[in-house]
Amino acid sequence: MPALLTRVLDRLMLQGTVTEAEPVAARMRRLRVEGPALARLDPRPGQQVRVLVEGTLTRRTYSVWRYDPAGAVELCVLDHEGAGPGARWGRSVRTGDTVRFGGPEGSFVLRPDAPHHVFAGDETASVAFGSMLAALPASADVSGCLETRTPEDRLPLPHADRLGWTLRGAGSLADAVRGLNPPPGGVAYVAGEARTVQSVKRILVQESGWDRRTVVTKPFWTPGKRGLE
Repeated sequence: MPALLTRVLDRLMLQGTVTEAEPVAARMRRLRVEGPALARLDPRPGQQVRVLVEGTLTRRTYSVWRYDPAGAVELCVLDHEGAGPGARWGRSVRTGDTVRFGGPEGSFVLRPDAPHHVFAGDETASVAFGSMLAALPASADVSGCLETRTPEDRLPLPHADRLGWTLRGAGSLADAVRGLNPPPGGVAYVAGEARTVQSVKRILVQESGWDRRTVVTKPFWTPGKRGLE
């Protein structure tokens, strides 16, 4: 990358160094990025950052898995079929590498004062869900269902004993939520593949009687398309 561009990016973006890189699920890799510029960012549970990947101007969005106010951001990067620049970067990045990204953003965040919380999504949603669940006390009323390709794709989530799991192809996430039939009055967080997100929201609103304003959605991807952000 040209020196002038590097200096510009250093002024416009946050910068840190990868200090840990390890598998956290079958197709998910945890990256810990540390640096003085990352102190006191205060991301809200569920927010994301846009990472500059492969030493170019290509950016990819990742939910924050964990945040350390002392100056560290942890991301979990999915290695998926037909891998694009983001997945290739996540597969190849090593400790000692420099990472640049923007500040925390996004409105898909935890509403901590809700009387109960329902989570429905797939692998791409589970990172944001992990941050949200970690922010809830042990006494929180939590339910939901997550869909993965294999059991090995499941992230270690707080409150996991209160969540149902389903395998892709053995049923649908929409049917699992229909079977769960969570009562309205709380907040539902629905994320993952765009059409599935729409189906789950429709079930909650039209069949279970939820106020649509209490169903918070985030379409992370859809087949054949990239860059929904």
